[in-house]
Amino acid sequence: MKSTELHIPNVQVKTDKKIKRWETPYIGYLFMAPWLIGLFVFILWPMGLSLYYSFTNFSLLAKPTWIGTGNYSQILIDDDKFLQSLKVTLQFVVFSVPLKLIFALLVAMLLRKEIKGMSFYRTFIYFPSLIGTSIAVSILWRQIFGQDGFINHLLSYFHIAGKSWIGDPSSSLGTLIILAVWQFGSTMVIFLAGLKQIPNDLYEASGVDGASKFRQFISITLPMLSPILLFNLVLATIQSFQMFTQAFIITKGGPANSTYMYALYLYERAFDQLQMGYASALAWLLLIVIGAATALIFVSSKYWVFYESETGGEQK
Repeated sequence: MKSTELHIPNVQVKTDKKIKRWETPYIGYLFMAPWLIGLFVFILWPMGLSLYYSFTNFSLLAKPTWIGTGNYSQILIDDDKFLQSLKVTLQFVVFSVPLKLIFALLVAMLLRKEIKGMSFYRTFIYFPSLIGTSIAVSILWRQIFGQDGFINHLLSYFHIAGKSWIGDPSSSLGTLIILAVWQFGSTMVIFLAGLKQIPNDLYEASGVDGASKFRQFISITLPMLSPILLFNLVLATIQSFQMFTQAFIITKGGPANSTYMYALYLYERAFDQLQMGYASALAWLLLIVIGAATALIFVSSKYWVFYESETGGEQK
């Protein structure tokens, strides 16, 4: 049997020829162009116009006229609705944000457990946040807490006379707070991701030393989760200050201005009374208030937020 030999011809590859590449530092800006256009056209340019209009008397029906700080002085000195709306909004923020964070953290700790069907439970619990602050949810909430709503029907089984919860000044703001707390899904997901990053070895070692579940929560969970808590706190605070849809659909600021949110007052000045200059000044004051609240949170964070690069409350 003859053996066959495979002869491979010698192939010479010329590598001395240099390949020219088109390199330019502007190619990055080309890829960033859509985002940059959106930034300047839809964010920075409107903000600049809003800042300019806040110093003018502008009603959409005539050209803006420069009045300096007239809008700001009128808001801070002579506008009672400004103080009322700011007061209601602060009450909403003070009560809704902590309750939302606490509830979201508790649910996240429950969903951290690996049991059968947990993915279904997580999806089901997160579902309210998918529909968000939609008009349909607000209308549904108005029906639930109305005079003939679900809550009063439920109380009737226990022979308790209900009331119009959204029509009573003492409870109308509470219904909006409950709605804000109910939409905790996004905050819960972030907490859940943070909880999964905490090593189980810490809990096992503390359990060997005799630490209770409550002690583990105080000494391990909260310190390890404090950066995530700071992130959620800032986001929830900013969102709460901007709350508009629920108050507009459910109560329209009533009764007796008990749910008269700042954003609702701004909307009325801009689109009902067509006072765009005045509304722009209100918007910039809201930005200042949100910035001050956020700055206060960050200043206080050095006392309760812990990072891996820190030891004993001081950075290395």
